[in-house]
Amino acid sequence: MPRDDMTNQTQDAAMDAAAITARQKHSVSNGIRNVHPVYMDRALNAEIWDIDGNRYIDFIGGIGVLNTGHRNPVVMARVAAQCERFTHSCFNALPHEPYVAVTDWLAENCPIEGPAKSMLTNSGAEAMENALKLARAFTGRTGVLAFEGAFHGRTLATLALTGKTKPYKTGLGPLPGPVYHLPYPCRETGVSVADAMDAIARLFAVSVDPGSIGAVVIEPVQGEGGFRACDAAFLAELRRLCDANGMVLIADEIQSGFGRTGKMFAIEHANVCPDIVVMGKGIGGGFPLAAITGAEDVMNALMPGGLGGTYSGNPVACAAATGVFEVLEKDDILHRSRQLGEKYATHIAWLRDLPGGHVIGAMRGIGAMRAFELVADDGTPSPKRLQTLLQLARASGLLLMPSGEHANVVRLLAPLTIPFEQVDEAFAIIGKVLPKLAAVSDADDRS
Repeated sequence: MPRDDMTNQTQDAAMDAAAITARQKHSVSNGIRNVHPVYMDRALNAEIWDIDGNRYIDFIGGIGVLNTGHRNPVVMARVAAQCERFTHSCFNALPHEPYVAVTDWLAENCPIEGPAKSMLTNSGAEAMENALKLARAFTGRTGVLAFEGAFHGRTLATLALTGKTKPYKTGLGPLPGPVYHLPYPCRETGVSVADAMDAIARLFAVSVDPGSIGAVVIEPVQGEGGFRACDAAFLAELRRLCDANGMVLIADEIQSGFGRTGKMFAIEHANVCPDIVVMGKGIGGGFPLAAITGAEDVMNALMPGGLGGTYSGNPVACAAATGVFEVLEKDDILHRSRQLGEKYATHIAWLRDLPGGHVIGAMRGIGAMRAFELVADDGTPSPKRLQTLLQLARASGLLLMPSGEHANVVRLLAPLTIPFEQVDEAFAIIGKVLPKLAAVSDADDRS
């Protein structure tokens, strides 16, 4: 058989959706859940085409990875150039300049007071694990304060920080610690700054000596928790608490970083400098890369060899990151993020005025890190209506992402580079299905 014909036959077999689904059931762990039964074929900026040729507007963005869009031409050019030179070097064994180019940028742009240093990792969870190691080494303490509704990863140590049991912690038994979870002060929880500080005071009076706490870990805007923005005054209080007690303040900016909120990092809205910033997702423009940047004395707390990893700071991923940095500046992504957030807010208000618009609840978040709630007729959370929206929107060419403590919050995570007319198109799709959502009842689930 001619080579081209063999190639085409192989591709046709590989691209049959039913066949791939069968293969997935056979060979992929049941512990991995797919939100959408769509197999991607290709993508560009904020558009995706599946293997059946269907076109979708992407409001998932790799769950916040693709701030600069699918296959951004600047990012892809940097990647292609690096692939022509070399594709791997374990930085611990043989260093390379692309790694240093990324750490140079982070030192200049992360909200760290004084000299800053960094390490690069493969994923946000790995970055958080190393942040915890550094906090322990720097303070000599093992205790950590974290918050209800938080998501910091699925590895064992990061899972201990995550403030949600199902499905992440179910059946796993004791996790690394000690970790103490506290109320998260924001509009959605109804917890005030005073309430949260009182909870910390009670914890220290009843359960744990503050002298045993090495770190406080917080998302300035919770991602999986449903785009809940922390009260800025509380972040300032945490800074004072850490300074007074010798604790390390760790800001998890894995989902909120790199322009998503209208500033480079969400904690900048509070004018607070943490000791460590944990990053991932948007830094690599679709390539696996994450980082931790922190104060020099904290980042130097482990002896040489205490940090690293075989693939950490892969040169191709680092090249992609330098492309992301160029796009952030060249395309004024921070300004565009704020514009996109305003457009989201206008559209969400418009949805509420349409037939069936009463199913649209409160808007959450800041900048382009926006979300909206789906509610029942009595105003309570409606996860059933959210699941229905996911299906109806997908059938009309729009991919959305759920989140929230009651699984009723729609995250809007389109690339920050999305054309505004595609935003209009996406919300028009939501508007058209509102009457069908209004016909969905949660009563059966509550009986």
